[in-house]
Amino acid sequence: MKILVTVKEVAEPEDDFEISGLEIEEKFLEYDLNEWDDYAIEEAVQLKEDSEEDIEVVAVTIGPERSEETIRMALAKGADRAVRVWDDAFEKGEVLDPNAKARVLAAVAEEENPQLVFTGVQADDDSIGGTGVALAEEIGFQWAAVVNAFEYDAGDDVANVHRELEGGVEEITEVDTPAVFTIQTGINEPRYASLRGIRQAQSKEIAPKTLGDLGLDDSAIETPIGINEMYEPTSESDTEYIEGSAGDMAGEVAELLRNKGVAE
Repeated sequence: MKILVTVKEVAEPEDDFEISGLEIEEKFLEYDLNEWDDYAIEEAVQLKEDSEEDIEVVAVTIGPERSEETIRMALAKGADRAVRVWDDAFEKGEVLDPNAKARVLAAVAEEENPQLVFTGVQADDDSIGGTGVALAEEIGFQWAAVVNAFEYDAGDDVANVHRELEGGVEEITEVDTPAVFTIQTGINEPRYASLRGIRQAQSKEIAPKTLGDLGLDDSAIETPIGINEMYEPTSESDTEYIEGSAGDMAGEVAELLRNKGVAE
């Protein structure tokens, strides 16, 4: 049995950064594994470790060669191998919408033929949260989104899941497999990569794929989303710092609230 886990490298800017055109300058960015994808990896690896069946966990990402350092973290945490998709067509710098990503990931899924696909609910950078469901639609799988508890025995045709809905409501449901599940944070406790795991990850396969390798062309990543402007937002209110002893600060805060009409 095979589990395909989609992972993404996300960029986090430093507290002080500079913008050049429509991008934050590279020197102010730090790259890491997307938080939600970390939980998806852990869920897949736990399922593999707890099962008596032979399960292969394959991580897949869309990213340049630089992202291999990030995807090796997935390998260090227990994924068996990885696929990295990149092509000159991605160099245009366009923001891929969920449907464009889904078309690329679907081509990988068609080659890998997984029983289960795990994705993170959303990404730290764009917070769109639609790729997993779009992927399920693209490959014709059943799906469940925002999964915060998951039970499945390898080889079964049904997975039992808990879904986190709006307003604190939880749904308990069964999902026929093969299926795509978008994994919520808190479903498990992602492990730290051990030194042994990190060393082993260096010898695990990361297969580079182009759009052509997957039977796709540039039209597969056409997207209606674009960046028109990038700027640092300006503060719409003033900040007032209150100093002194605890009693003095409490008194000044109380007076401030009374002046604002918040307290009497």
